[in-house]
Amino acid sequence: MAFFTHQLSRTLCSSAARNAAIKHITVIGGGLMGSGIAQVAATTGHSVVLVDTSEDILKKSAKSIEGSLKRVVKKKFADKPEAGEEFVQKVLKNISTSTDAAAVAQKTDLVVEAIVENLKVKQDLFSALDKVAPEHTIFASNTSSLPIADIASSTARLDRFGGLHFFNPVPMMKLVEVIKAPGTSQQTFDALLDFTKALGKHPVSCKDTPGFIVNRLLVPYLMEAVRLHERGHGSKEDIDVAMKLGAGYPLGPFELLDYVGLDTSKFIIDGWYNMEPENPLFSPSPLLNKLVAEGKLGKKTGEGFYKYK
Repeated sequence: MAFFTHQLSRTLCSSAARNAAIKHITVIGGGLMGSGIAQVAATTGHSVVLVDTSEDILKKSAKSIEGSLKRVVKKKFADKPEAGEEFVQKVLKNISTSTDAAAVAQKTDLVVEAIVENLKVKQDLFSALDKVAPEHTIFASNTSSLPIADIASSTARLDRFGGLHFFNPVPMMKLVEVIKAPGTSQQTFDALLDFTKALGKHPVSCKDTPGFIVNRLLVPYLMEAVRLHERGHGSKEDIDVAMKLGAGYPLGPFELLDYVGLDTSKFIIDGWYNMEPENPLFSPSPLLNKLVAEGKLGKKTGEGFYKYK
């Protein structure tokens, strides 16, 4: 009876811990996505630690977040500059930075990873954090293309691992894809949904399939536009205009590819092709491969399908 009571107590405590509201967030990756996630979480009153490998990166991240907040202030506090400055400082006080992910993970409710789209790198990160993070801590990846189950396989907390796919720019985009992998518990999934809502975002539930919902529809569409152009069935300019005026899209497929980054799109389609080489929607593009090999990655390099310099 004493053993049973002890086990029941442990189970109830564990369940209560996992159902507790997520208050402390660790965001791994100080790039565009990580900084955006940190900003939104801090704005909604969460305590956030932004982690990256160097102080220089973190200083740039902090500057980026402050600049983004000041742009928000110009719109929301146009007639109240003092209130606007108070808002900025209040949000910034909720964010701290660190280069020691393992130390931070020892006292956090949720780890959100937003680093390079490389399965091995993500697995190594989570494997290390799994050894030091508390039992109640939930792990989540912001991957846009890699299977959550594959990333989670490096840990011993498959039930406390899910996906949180935010969209760029994070402070403006309302959608978050919340991914339930085969091992994700319902408690964890519900906690991630609640957290997303607490950020003021709109969550959609996704299965752990290639590209989830948005990219599973979007990337094949973009690739088919490239193939259409490769076959000589339309210029990139005409295809872009057709989709903007005919389908009501704000950007044409080639404009969007340049905005996202051609290397990112190539990485996604190559990964899917390796998983399902028989699927014609995942076939690689010679033209896309050529541009990436030449370093023409889109707006970030000044040239992709279009020139920006």
